[in-house]
Amino acid sequence: MSGGHGHVDTSNKRIALLVAILAALLAISEMGGKSSQTNALASHITASNLWNFFQAKTIRQTTLRTAAEEAEATYKDGPQAMPAALKAQTERWRQAAQRYETEPETGEGRRELMARAKVNEAHRDTSLAAYHMFEYGSAAFQLAIVLAGAAALTSVGWLTVMALGLGVFGLGFTVLGFVAPTLLHLP
Repeated sequence: MSGGHGHVDTSNKRIALLVAILAALLAISEMGGKSSQTNALASHITASNLWNFFQAKTIRQTTLRTAAEEAEATYKDGPQAMPAALKAQTERWRQAAQRYETEPETGEGRRELMARAKVNEAHRDTSLAAYHMFEYGSAAFQLAIVLAGAAALTSVGWLTVMALGLGVFGLGFTVLGFVAPTLLHLP
């Protein structure tokens, strides 16, 4: 406050407005970051579950193929032919093993599970990239708020300029988080 009673310096009003805008943008960036983090975790869990299902299908497929090969090897050079029931069972094992490779109608064959897992991994990676952009944006907004507060207390003009500059960086990172999270690859 300067001058008479109740009169607030206009530069402090502007800085207060800047802080309010930066705080609102910080809230948006934090919300985007939390949402991206949640999406990344959900996609990671889904991808992990799909890869586990893929692995289980592979184990079942290998078990069935091994059983069929063992049955055939047992009777291959032996004096008697393979019993008809075992031959039919061997064929069913081979068909089931082949079905485990691809089941387009259910989307639960190994090929389909792999494709779905990779899609979820890509979504996870994009969500993590967005999360990092939002984090950088939030950090820039927080620093800008600190500098704007210091500018209001000290009346040092370059602190206000630095706060504005960091606010622009924060806005840039936040926009990238929403529209192009993989555009920049920062550590």
